Amino acid sequence: MSAVKNPTELGTEKTGKLLFQYAIPAIIAMTASSLYHITDSIFIGHGVGALAISGLAITFPLMNLAAAFGSLVGAGAATLLSIRMGQRDYETANTILGNELTLNIIFGTGFSAVTFAFLDPILCFFGASDATIPYARDFMHVILLGNVITHLYLGLNGMLRSAGRPDKAMIATISTVVINLLLNPLFIFVFHWGIKGSAWATVISQTVMLIWQLKFFSNANSFIHLRKKAFRLHRKIVVDSLSIGLSPFLMNAVACLIVIVINQGLLRTGGDLAIGAYGIVNRIAFLFIMIVMGLNQGMQPIAGYNFGAKLYRRVNEVLIRSIIPATGVTTLGFLLVYLFPEAIASLFTGDRELIALSKNGIRIVFLTYPIIGFQMVTSNFFQSIGMVGKAIFMSLSRQLLFLLPCLLILPRYWGINGVWYSMPVADLISSIVAAFMLIYQFRQFKMKGMEEPDPVKRRGR
Repeated sequence: MSAVKNPTELGTEKTGKLLFQYAIPAIIAMTASSLYHITDSIFIGHGVGALAISGLAITFPLMNLAAAFGSLVGAGAATLLSIRMGQRDYETANTILGNELTLNIIFGTGFSAVTFAFLDPILCFFGASDATIPYARDFMHVILLGNVITHLYLGLNGMLRSAGRPDKAMIATISTVVINLLLNPLFIFVFHWGIKGSAWATVISQTVMLIWQLKFFSNANSFIHLRKKAFRLHRKIVVDSLSIGLSPFLMNAVACLIVIVINQGLLRTGGDLAIGAYGIVNRIAFLFIMIVMGLNQGMQPIAGYNFGAKLYRRVNEVLIRSIIPATGVTTLGFLLVYLFPEAIASLFTGDRELIALSKNGIRIVFLTYPIIGFQMVTSNFFQSIGMVGKAIFMSLSRQLLFLLPCLLILPRYWGINGVWYSMPVADLISSIVAAFMLIYQFRQFKMKGMEEPDPVKRRGR
């Protein structure tokens, strides 16, 4: 599986081949990353206890908020880099890389400093009880210490993909996962560090691979590489990057709010173990979501480049070629959880009550999973081509307009099941909205594509 060595091939090579070259490494990397989170929860569940899984679930909103600030910089810069490369503006592309590192250091450090000062009140607001807050606090202390490293590591991985090296991004992610999986059982079962051991495994593995990424981008012979003058912030690059990154930022920030409401609803209707059940459901759901995200990451530089080059037919092609496998992946997830719900839940814990709660939650949450892939690809598509307003609307509508009202209303009538049912209801409505928006955009591209030269003739083939 070879990477695209010349970024101009993004505008000439067959879109199916490009998507394979870009998406497969990203899918492998994202799947490996998701499997790490799953095995991480398994180690914690069996090595620390059922309440530790609940404590870990309490940290999800805070992790989402940290990811929101990371994506504000990283996702926006990666999209901007793809568009500049489509325009063959390599000088600006190098400046974008340097500015991305500077911004990640600022945001990563600032987030940790503020969160450390108010950690306990934040965790209590997120749904922590006297029984679960020690686990959540221990985990976040370590994660916050390494937050700036996480921002830099994830940001540079996005730049690797946009710079035409999805293979390197895959290597970085898989290597991080392997190191993590080796350290996790060592720290938990041998050193007896408890949930802190899992957090330290995460920070150490990302630190090792960040050093490797920085070394790679230090190669002056690459199209895109680090330059000293590029670290000085440029107002236009900062504004453009943050504007494009505003969509995934808001999506993650709102996800933080939503998980808070979910945790509080589950604590109120089912107790601490219900939050642990959500932690298990979340890990399983994320496996399939991460695969689709990997596909989206492969689509992003191709769609961004061709949109920048005004090759609208190719933009349409890569979108369609992304939607089909994404739908297949989420449909597979639906089938697996309906066939083996108890076996899947039992992987994480031996506690029978937690297994029963998780089994019930899994089957309800996955009801509309076959259409989730379409909705995710469509949302990412608008972000990839720099249509900030549409991307932001799609990011926020599912969470704020559809899911939040369901979470506030349905539990009053159906108790804990009302919390679970809120998610598939919101997914169904948001997918219908996505379909209408995409049909309209297709018509716009079709009109522009009529005046576009045949890309095959452009290559002289």
